[in-house]
Amino acid sequence: MKKIAMTVFLSTAMILTLPISSHAGHANHQPQESKELLYQDMLMLFLLPHIDQAVHDFYAKQLTASPVVYPYQVEVKKAERVGGSRSFHFLITLETTPVVGPHIPVGTDRLRFEIDPTLPGQVKLIQFEHLKSHELPPRWRHMIRRPEAIR
Repeated sequence: MKKIAMTVFLSTAMILTLPISSHAGHANHQPQESKELLYQDMLMLFLLPHIDQAVHDFYAKQLTASPVVYPYQVEVKKAERVGGSRSFHFLITLETTPVVGPHIPVGTDRLRFEIDPTLPGQVKLIQFEHLKSHELPPRWRHMIRRPEAIR
């Protein structure tokens, strides 16, 4: 009986002390972001107040509440330097999807900004184009001022 107990004890001790290898990756590992994405995010933070104002001005005629634009819902379509190499005068074209409530899209818009240190505030909206309207769900239609205006 002592021999069996000792064998079970030693077997258990050996099994518990064996190294356990795991090939699972770190759950919190973040891939390295590109410099392009970093610069685009900084640009969005710089332009977001101007984007918000342009979106508010357009949708104020159609909706009772101003839609929200999140930086991750803005896509840079075109960026160009005006005046050649190393000038600090830019034209930037963006597309965005403003939302209301729990991220309900109200439309898709294209905005074109001029960025120039000689401008007051350095940023000027030069074009706002409403590309597409999205239909609001029935529970959110109370926000529409004039249904025909948003189409």
